[in-house]
Amino acid sequence: MPDALVQSAVHHWAPRFVSNGVPLTDFEEVTARLESWDEWCEAWSQCAAMHEGIGRTALTAGYQRSAAQHLTTAAVCYHFAKFVYVRDVKQMRAAHMKAVECRKLALPHLQPAGEYVRIPFENSAFAAILRRPPGVACAPVVVMCMGLDSAKEEMDSYESLFLARGLATLTFDGPGQGESEYDIPIRGEYETAVKAVVDWLEKRTDVDATKVGLWGVSLGGYYAPRAAAFEKRVKACIGLSGPYDWSEIWSQLPELTRETFRVRSHSSSVDAALRIGRTLSLKGVASNITCPLYLVAGKLDRIVPWQDAERVAREAKGPVELVVIDDGNHVANNRVYKYRTQSADWMAQQLGLPRV
Repeated sequence: MPDALVQSAVHHWAPRFVSNGVPLTDFEEVTARLESWDEWCEAWSQCAAMHEGIGRTALTAGYQRSAAQHLTTAAVCYHFAKFVYVRDVKQMRAAHMKAVECRKLALPHLQPAGEYVRIPFENSAFAAILRRPPGVACAPVVVMCMGLDSAKEEMDSYESLFLARGLATLTFDGPGQGESEYDIPIRGEYETAVKAVVDWLEKRTDVDATKVGLWGVSLGGYYAPRAAAFEKRVKACIGLSGPYDWSEIWSQLPELTRETFRVRSHSSSVDAALRIGRTLSLKGVASNITCPLYLVAGKLDRIVPWQDAERVAREAKGPVELVVIDDGNHVANNRVYKYRTQSADWMAQQLGLPRV
């Protein structure tokens, strides 16, 4: 029988893997043969390497579209090899860099193509992917905020929704996320990161930085509304299953989630991590949100209580659309058809695009 950590990972995140690009058969076969959490990263890396091999073969043969598809799948599988595998940082980082490598290799061959960019931030920089819809000279742009254990390499399925509606996407690894997690720790005041991103967008001539939307998933569902409360250049915001106050739900979080937060907040102890967790709060902040807000929560969420979305909706001062999915789990990944296209349509409307 698999150990408790493997069971927890499968229990909490199975729908997310499949809805974000892991083939169902791969998920079933990889997790079926796992007995120990120590095996997790290597097992998923082997699965990812198989997809990477198919992608590289297609690329060598000149089948660029097929290559992009397989390499994107490889990147997602490498990502899930590392996503909460903080027990062995060296092994985790190796899998992470393979995810980055595969996604970067896929970018020029995607439809539409992607551009890997670096966005200056304080004494460092955020790694990001910019994609622009075809045939649009200067499209509105959706800035996509990652969660605790997500990264830009996982976001292809979400990016595609916005791109299909004429919106550009800027998916970035902020503090404690993706490529930034090793050098820039988690911070509650995520508006500083979003300010740097919007400043950078304003220097581009191929996107419309006067029409910026924010999107955030899981802990990013806190980050995006938090940033929207302070960064008034943001015209609309989507938050998916974000917490109202991280410290209030700390004790009920899965062990893997708490330990991942400790590592990515660069904390030496659980108590130190909780002190940082107390800075992730919308108390006295949600009332500053004046832009249109679209919130999604699942009543079966075992990580973030769905009532947190209600609380944000109640306190925000702008127009709010609250979607509570009775049979939805965390981020309602088990019921994506009940909110993904709908939220993308909503964002396109908020940023001034016609219905398509």
